[in-house]
Amino acid sequence: MTAPPTASETLPPASELSGRARWSIVALLAAALFINYVDRGAVPTAAHLIQDELRFSARALGLLFSAFFWTYALLQIPIGWVAERFGAQRILAAGLTVWACATMLVGVAHSFAALLALRLLLGIGESAGFPSVSKLLAMVVPVKELGTANGIVAFAYLFGPAVGAYCGGLLMEHFGWRAAFWVFGAASLLWLLPWSQVRLPRGAVEKSSAGGPPLRAVLRQPSLWGTSLGLFSSNYSFYFMLTWLPFYVVRERGFSTGEMASLTGSSYVVNALSALLAGWIIDGLVRKGQANLAYKSVMIAAHAGTVACMLCIALASQPWAIGAIFVYQILSGISSPGAFAMSQILAGPTASARWVGIQNACGNLAGVIAPAVTGFLVEESQHFTGAFVLAAVVSVLGLGGWVWMVPKLAPLPWAQLGAARDAPAARRQPDAARGAP
Repeated sequence: MTAPPTASETLPPASELSGRARWSIVALLAAALFINYVDRGAVPTAAHLIQDELRFSARALGLLFSAFFWTYALLQIPIGWVAERFGAQRILAAGLTVWACATMLVGVAHSFAALLALRLLLGIGESAGFPSVSKLLAMVVPVKELGTANGIVAFAYLFGPAVGAYCGGLLMEHFGWRAAFWVFGAASLLWLLPWSQVRLPRGAVEKSSAGGPPLRAVLRQPSLWGTSLGLFSSNYSFYFMLTWLPFYVVRERGFSTGEMASLTGSSYVVNALSALLAGWIIDGLVRKGQANLAYKSVMIAAHAGTVACMLCIALASQPWAIGAIFVYQILSGISSPGAFAMSQILAGPTASARWVGIQNACGNLAGVIAPAVTGFLVEESQHFTGAFVLAAVVSVLGLGGWVWMVPKLAPLPWAQLGAARDAPAARRQPDAARGAP
């Protein structure tokens, strides 16, 4: 039996690229996910205007918000295989083309059925984003620079909602909500021009080499389901706020469209900056051998703080509620680096892609549930109190996932786990041989 390839043996020759070319690719990948989040947040930003024109109920809006995640979450795992099989560079370009066209077509939709179909199409296109970007980063960036590269990408996609809310709100206020979708979709397609000039190293367009633990070994790890539960909990409040915050501040707090754009946009900026700063601070603690303490302490603070923020937004006066919105964005931002870094540490280089694919599929089920359930609660009660209380309850589950179900944060010994699993079979084979005629 040949030994499984080591991480260094399976990594493609990133050294084929110059530093300038490498960071240009990182910038384009960051731009792709920035566009991804700008486009997915356009419908929530326009929700109150769409409701006024097309007479949708809050429940119908919740289904529209949720529909994006029906296809997005479902395709997370298979799209990773497709990107490996046919090339992540092509799949990312194809996905962006699909989601940009879906965004533009929202501007000509006049029925619930048409908008629902376009939200499903948007989810199909955007599902290519994270699997393809993760694959390409691993191909072109050396391990020692992956932290910085992922930090840049995370800042970009967390900054996307800020720009989408602010610029989209201004476009909608001056030119109507349909014009904003035409502008966003057309601008997204411009990314394809520089991307078409990118030349990746040999490994980026080859099929992945075999190696690492089998999928069944990954599925047996309690930590996998701990990180999946933790991400689901984190994503529930994140997607609840991303999809319903614009509507909430307009309908329940009396903000104008321009005021809504300013508030939500600035809160998303705080989120992105918090993630960038937290990643740098956590890395400093990790270098001192405090990875377990650093990541888990941040997750405890983020989830416990989110409970308090959700309750404050629901029950407190307007100044306190607005303050809690910004505090929540800080807490959401500081937890972002650990959401996937913890999984990468546990799984190691040979299993992290499959681990994160499963985790992200489970985590994005929150995007299916949170918007739809919120729409139902708002429709029944005519206010958001129940929705914020439910988000607080779900945030408590994250503490169990990140802290209790994940043991000491360290790479799992896949070779030892495999040897222990194969030992009974190895003992049975000699017994069978002795009993043969």
